[in-house]
Amino acid sequence: MPKQGCEIGVVGLGTMGRNLALNFADHGFRVAVYNRTAEKTREFMAQEVGPRHIRPGYELQEFIGLLRRPRALLIMVSAGDAVDAVIKEIWPHLAAGDLVIDGGNSHFTDTNRRARALAVNKVMFMGLGVSGGEAGARYGPSLMPGGPQPAYDRVAPVLEAAAAQVEGAPCVALLGRGSAGHYVKMVHNGIEYGLMELIAETYDLLKRGLGMQPEELHKVYTDWNQGELSSFLLEITARIFLKKDEKTGKPLIDLILDRAKQKGTGMWTSWEAMDLQVGTPTIDIAVVMRDLSGYQDERLAAAQVLTSPNHVFGGDRARFLDKLKNGLYAGMIATYAQGLALLKRASATYNYGLDLETVARIWRGGCIIRAALLEDIRAAFRDRPDLNHLFLDPKLGSEFMTRQQDLRDVVGVAAELGVPAPGLMLSLAYFDAYRSARLPANLIQAQRDYFGAHTFERVDAAGAFHAQWDED
Repeated sequence: MPKQGCEIGVVGLGTMGRNLALNFADHGFRVAVYNRTAEKTREFMAQEVGPRHIRPGYELQEFIGLLRRPRALLIMVSAGDAVDAVIKEIWPHLAAGDLVIDGGNSHFTDTNRRARALAVNKVMFMGLGVSGGEAGARYGPSLMPGGPQPAYDRVAPVLEAAAAQVEGAPCVALLGRGSAGHYVKMVHNGIEYGLMELIAETYDLLKRGLGMQPEELHKVYTDWNQGELSSFLLEITARIFLKKDEKTGKPLIDLILDRAKQKGTGMWTSWEAMDLQVGTPTIDIAVVMRDLSGYQDERLAAAQVLTSPNHVFGGDRARFLDKLKNGLYAGMIATYAQGLALLKRASATYNYGLDLETVARIWRGGCIIRAALLEDIRAAFRDRPDLNHLFLDPKLGSEFMTRQQDLRDVVGVAAELGVPAPGLMLSLAYFDAYRSARLPANLIQAQRDYFGAHTFERVDAAGAFHAQWDED
């Protein structure tokens, strides 16, 4: 190895850490690696590294010594206490000018706290959102860094080489100040929750409502993935229906327990949206539905005593498929719109300085929510950087409106069949609420004033008012 040392170090050789290390090395960078369990480092070096320029550190001090000064190291361990434990462990070995990067799914408030703590010793800190799963980390993820410009400049060559490439441009950019990177990744995951819920609801309608078998479902989602719905999630959905169980030979999808788990980022998105008073109902209900899926014993008991309509569709199947496709597309627009509205509010609240065109650009490749729709979203914010909401973009607003009747029809069919489709229903309700010049919130405010003297505003006069509701 050249005497000047490794350009970057990776702490944590789990799925994401080891694949990023291989990715960096494949692009010509010298990489140092360390794992708290030395045996894992030995296995990685023996089984995966080969001739690549990767150096192992079996002790922390040895690892730190492999890095070029000022040092840059990427922490790839589970979010939460594990990150703090690594920082505490490496703290005595750091010097002014060093850069620590957290590449996990950390909550943005933890990122702020860690940056402040390390700044005491003039050590830079950067939160890095990473999306794309195992394959993305290995061959090109979407990377969402946030922090000081000098920190990004230090590792930009590494990140830009390793990131997914779309039209010759890397799917990475410094998104903003402070914890902007981890915040954007959190919202990315919230959108991911919403999109997955919408797709799952279309599957339920096709399976329970239309009685489609996995082979038919594969064809439907393959066809849908060829046009405006083209996306990574539709692509893998189509493939899922072809997979056979090795043990039984049956379609694997039919043998998977209907209990969806979560790591918390979707829930964080909902919490943040409520804190900042931004409506994200499609994302919120996606979290709720994962929660409800966990009540399996109760659902099984309820299914025996709570009756529902007959789950048989008697209409025109081909026509309904077209309506469902259009309804899904409308729901996708609404989901991205909710997430981006939250990012816009957060940027102003936390002084991130986000450029939403850039966010859409780096989401086009590598990440889980990459989709053809992001080209239109990027164009919307390029043409109007101050755009308040995607529904107000002439193209995307029109795309939703031309499909709203199909979405209404799909929601109606779901209600008639008794097949739950709350993501589709709330996407429609969100649109109807957003486009309403007047909402029934005046009654809510009257009620609040009635029982709690919370006052209300008037349409014909400025100021706060209170009524004596029981005078008569």
